[in-house]
Order: sequence, then C-alpha cells, then structure tokens
Amino acid sequence: MTGLAAGLRTLAVTAAAGLLALAGTAAVPASPAVAAPEPKAPREFVALDSVDRTILREMRYTTAHTFMGEPVDGYRQPVCLLTRPAAEALHRAQVRLLARGYALKVYDCYRPQRAVDHFVRWARDLADERMKGEFYPLVAKERLFADGYIAERSGHSRGSTVDLTLVRLPAARTRAYVPGEPLAPCFGPYEERFPDSSLDMGTGYDCFDTLSHTEDPRITGEQRANRQMLKGALEAEGFVNLPEEWWHFTFRPEPFPSTYFDFPVARRSVAGH
Repeated sequence: MTGLAAGLRTLAVTAAAGLLALAGTAAVPASPAVAAPEPKAPREFVALDSVDRTILREMRYTTAHTFMGEPVDGYRQPVCLLTRPAAEALHRAQVRLLARGYALKVYDCYRPQRAVDHFVRWARDLADERMKGEFYPLVAKERLFADGYIAERSGHSRGSTVDLTLVRLPAARTRAYVPGEPLAPCFGPYEERFPDSSLDMGTGYDCFDTLSHTEDPRITGEQRANRQMLKGALEAEGFVNLPEEWWHFTFRPEPFPSTYFDFPVARRSVAGH
C-alpha cells in the first residue's frame, strides 16, 4: 500500500468513527427538566387554624368571587397563613369577641407575591371588566393604580396582615358564588349585596370605593358601630387598621417588615411548623 493510499484509509476510518460517535450521542434521550422545588415559609409562619380553630374562614382568593372573577395565582388551598405573633393576637381578640356573641371571619391572610403580580396584570388589561358591577362600579379601571386600589407590592406578602370581618353567632352559612350570576354593587344596601354572613359594615369586602374608608362620615349608626367594634377588638391586640379599608389590619411589630414572600398558600408551606 502506498503512503497516499494508507493516508486516505486512515482518514476514512477516522471519519467513520466520528459518525458512529455522533450517532451514539443522538440516540441518548435528553434528561427531563427538573422542576425547582416550591419555596416554603419560614418557621415563624403557621396556619391560623393550628392556633385557633374557632375563627371562621372565607378565603375568597381561592374562588372565582374576586374582583378579577377568577381564583388568584398562588392560592392552592383555602388556608390562612400568618406569622405566629399575628395568629396569636387574632386568637386573643377572638376570645374576647366570643364572650360577646361574635366571631372573626378572615377573607385573606398571607398573600404571595405571585398573587400581587396577578392583580397587576389584570389591572393593566382594561378590557376585562367582568366583575366591575360588584367591586368597582364607580371607578374607571384605568384609575386603579393611581387611586391606590392596586399596587405592585402588598403588606400581605410580609405575613402579618389580614383582611377580616365580624359575624354574629351562630354564624349563618355563606352560599357559594356562581360565576356569571347578576352582580350587586358592593356599596349597595345590605340586603342587596352578596350575602356573606358578615355584620353590615357599610360595604362588602374588597369594595373599591371611598365608602370603604374606615372613618368615612357617610357610614353611621349600626354600620359605624360594627366597624368600630372590629377595629377596637383588633387594636387592643396590637393591630393597626389601614384607613382606606375597614377590613385591613396589620400586626405590629411585624416579624418581617421588609420581606415580601412568594411561597404558595398551602398547608405544605408550613408543614412541620
């Protein structure tokens, strides 16, 4: 065999080996993508019902009865998660209220950042007004950011803020919301608003209207007395009310005053706490 022939043969053998190697590589299936584990809550968080089982729960954001007309991102189960100091303070307030024939009912507690992001996306979609007739009849949707109803951060995400109301005992059962049902304005007469077993607070929960301001002078009589009873019971245990929302209270001092968490609302987030 001449030197030239030998060289050509060597090149052919090398090329064939390379093709076989490529074929072998292509035949190996790609490894499946491994999903990142969901974040869990710090040990300072607990499920409220592990501290007090008598506080009623109507966790709205797991349902379609929201100002968006759909369940909210990050709400996996209808469980109230809070920092332990906030949960224990609610328990103390509940004990006092039970003695008077009333009970607390929570609508929302810890709120993950992904839920707040969902609110923001919805607020920017000006064409989606399916729940306007109940939650913001008098507010133009393009005003929701400027008027402070929607923001890119929420104190709820820090874990010590709760939305709640008062219920007279024995508590009436709240009927389920039926998507597409006729909507009544959240600030309408008590008998016409969606029935949720709450005392008459002058508006429903999550009502985007100035009538929701805790001290609005148009709220008088029994409605004002009910707001003051809720506010007084919670302030006595260290909560501070947001003046623009009669239902919104934050326990102070907050264990996490500047941290906005994003673990899901689910029991597994506080498993073992």
